[in-house]
Amino acid sequence: MRTTAPPGRPGALARLADLAVRRRGPMVIAWVAVLVAAGALLPRVAGEFAADYSTPGAESSAAADLVAERFPGSSGEAIDVVWQDADGALSSQARERVDRLVADADALEGIGAAQPPRASQDGTIAIRRLELDRPSWDVPVATGERLIEMADAAEGDGLRIELGGGVIQEAQGGGEPELFGLAAAAVVLLIAFGSLVAVGLPITVALVGLGLSTALIGLAAALVDVPEWAPAVSSLIGIGVGIDYALLILTRFRAALADGLNVREGIVQAVTTAGRSVLIAGGTVVISLLGLFLMGVSYLMGVAVAAIIAVLVVMVAAVTLLPALLAFAGRRVDRLRIPGLGRAMRSDTTPAARWAGVVQRRPWTAAIAGAAVLLALAAPALGLRLGFPDAGNDAAGTTTRAAYDLVSEGFGPGANGPLLLTADLTGPGAAGDLDGVAARVRSDPGVAFVAPARMNEAGDAAIITVIPASAPQDAATQDLVDRLRADLPEETAGGARLLVGGTTAAFVDQSELVTDRLPLFIAGVVGLSFLLLLAAFRAPVIALKAGLMNLLSVGAAYGVIALVAGGGWAGQLIGIDGETPIAPFIPVMMFAILFGLSMDYEVFLLSRVREEYLRHGDSSRAVVDGLARTARVITAAAAIMVVVFLAFLASSEVFLKLMGIGMATAILVDATVVRMVLVPAVMQLLGRRNWWLPGWLDRALPRIDVEPAAAASGGREGGEQPSTT
Repeated sequence: MRTTAPPGRPGALARLADLAVRRRGPMVIAWVAVLVAAGALLPRVAGEFAADYSTPGAESSAAADLVAERFPGSSGEAIDVVWQDADGALSSQARERVDRLVADADALEGIGAAQPPRASQDGTIAIRRLELDRPSWDVPVATGERLIEMADAAEGDGLRIELGGGVIQEAQGGGEPELFGLAAAAVVLLIAFGSLVAVGLPITVALVGLGLSTALIGLAAALVDVPEWAPAVSSLIGIGVGIDYALLILTRFRAALADGLNVREGIVQAVTTAGRSVLIAGGTVVISLLGLFLMGVSYLMGVAVAAIIAVLVVMVAAVTLLPALLAFAGRRVDRLRIPGLGRAMRSDTTPAARWAGVVQRRPWTAAIAGAAVLLALAAPALGLRLGFPDAGNDAAGTTTRAAYDLVSEGFGPGANGPLLLTADLTGPGAAGDLDGVAARVRSDPGVAFVAPARMNEAGDAAIITVIPASAPQDAATQDLVDRLRADLPEETAGGARLLVGGTTAAFVDQSELVTDRLPLFIAGVVGLSFLLLLAAFRAPVIALKAGLMNLLSVGAAYGVIALVAGGGWAGQLIGIDGETPIAPFIPVMMFAILFGLSMDYEVFLLSRVREEYLRHGDSSRAVVDGLARTARVITAAAAIMVVVFLAFLASSEVFLKLMGIGMATAILVDATVVRMVLVPAVMQLLGRRNWWLPGWLDRALPRIDVEPAAAASGGREGGEQPSTT
């Protein structure tokens, strides 16, 4: 049975493309006006980039709430002022300079009371903790920057001063990954096209998208918690997908001109075909990012909102602003050529078609070899160690790393991540239990030191500082937290209610939350993406295959970050000189971002394969033709995304470095091993079963094929399509 696509009025994308051509001037002016207005007005109502990193419902969160309520002016967090002096850290000369530094720090926003100094056993190292009157993520970056300047000015003459804590880590800053990513993408485009005009169009779309999305993300920060690093992540995603989407449409436009179409016809064809792929691909990215809401962690929701804004803006720009710019450029799109460049995007499809033929002649061999490569890359993920990096993982030469090393040398590694045992003493006689509680904790072999209980002014709450014998990121410290919570009674005989909190315990709680919800998150993202692809391509086998292939790509990325995080030669390549735990939110964010972006290339390829299949009904030939016509653009698009994500290496944050190398790896293997080997091999093995669709499912599925006639019109008379039953 064959079905015929009914003739009718042009689809929505065709009408939109035609409007952009006919009203190209007003279209460009409208985008410029929106960009200028957003840049001028939205910053006035923008919120501050900050986030709540606590874990909802966790014991550490309850402990933090108790500290905030009963100890006004103290958040339980601190900045460490660590100093070393061979003549004695508590000598009059050293103390005078450090005391002056502490006194000046008291005037800075976010700084609360200073604890008394504590010296090491040999007396050469000392530490004072400056308590924060609010969570560290709410302290202005300027406070940390000013403290670093003050410490630099105070040291000298044998006195060395270093600073530790989350506020200082944030103030250390790093490179601007967005600038690195944009510059690297421009270089790749120039090599691929060899034309300044062709390069300028995708870059323009990305820059406009970056400007508008940045303003909108600032507005979102006034409504939801958006962490300070979210704009960097969303900007790089926006730059990458914005250039990729523009590249796809631009390449299709150039091909249309080469086939003899005029400028208007070429733009309409490019938008109605490649533009459809852009909308579907962007939709999968958005769906994947929405999966972050399933984690129930506020700052991950903020990252999702920021990234979704960036993707939506560049999607709209690709199908509205870019067609208008193409209408202005016309056949001059290849002008201002640079000799020797541009070979990568020449229209010769013979090499890719020849490669597809090789794969199709040996599909089992290709499929097994491709799967073996991905499984080998994913193998290190079996040893993936989740946990939060600490200052001991910061780059050598930073003040936070130096402070960590000094504290470890003078007081033991556990002093870098003290636990806070909080006690609610509202019960009668509860305070009398504290000595027994402290003695019980002190007897644990994983505890190095227990400080005397510190009471609040009202006498109804206390804090006992517990120093573990192991470093904050060590598995032994997590075991200690679990052991204390299991061994200590929730309520003592005297009525004291005990909670184990502090930053280290909070990290343990969040690791457990993310691990518990990860299966739900993965199932939600994969399931929703499957449904979208099923409705778009109307082929259950294709949608299922796409999900499985993307899981393999993400698995390979997990394996690579596990290898890099292990230190050694792989870690040293990106500045990681020791074993580093992987923050639990990294696999979650990587999955959301990569699953969506990997679908981009699946959609780019399958849209063209489907188009060819609807034209002549030969599955094997459709795979060859589709791969031949998309191989170069997918390769160029992937190269752009790889260099954009590698720009994360310019960041001072270890977790951004790991995300960057992992996502770059996933995109690379996805565009090579998956799209060039596994997909054609598996589709060859499946044959016409790729496009199998039961009649009942065909009737049940919504039709979101934006341009149903566009693909079919090029071949069969009357738009006749292959059977779906």
